[in-house]
Amino acid sequence: MKKVLLIFSAVIIAGLFLFIYFRYYRPFGDGIKAGTLNYVVHKGYIFKTYEGEVIQMGLQSKGPNSMQSNEFSFSISDEAVAKRLELASGKEVQLHYLEYLGTLPWRGYSKFIVDSVVSIAGK
Repeated sequence: MKKVLLIFSAVIIAGLFLFIYFRYYRPFGDGIKAGTLNYVVHKGYIFKTYEGEVIQMGLQSKGPNSMQSNEFSFSISDEAVAKRLELASGKEVQLHYLEYLGTLPWRGYSKFIVDSVVSIAGK
């Protein structure tokens, strides 16, 4: 009976570790988004993270009879990338990002994590 309980516990713990790894630490996808950089801020109560937003071309509709700009909200993992983007507010940028299935407090508020700047075009 102890052996069965030990094997069952090991399977549950291994499954939990796999779930956490695939949900929070392994990127689900990656890509490049382009648009006008709206802002980059450093915020948080316990975990200070860099957050930003890019306004993309076109409009989207989140409900009937409504239109709004297409916005891409993201977190930034690297302080050097965040400092570079802070100086590019209002400019056209291309950002490389990783998408995760879940968020972690020390990584930021968004599932999209910008890890590098592809280009910045001045206006």
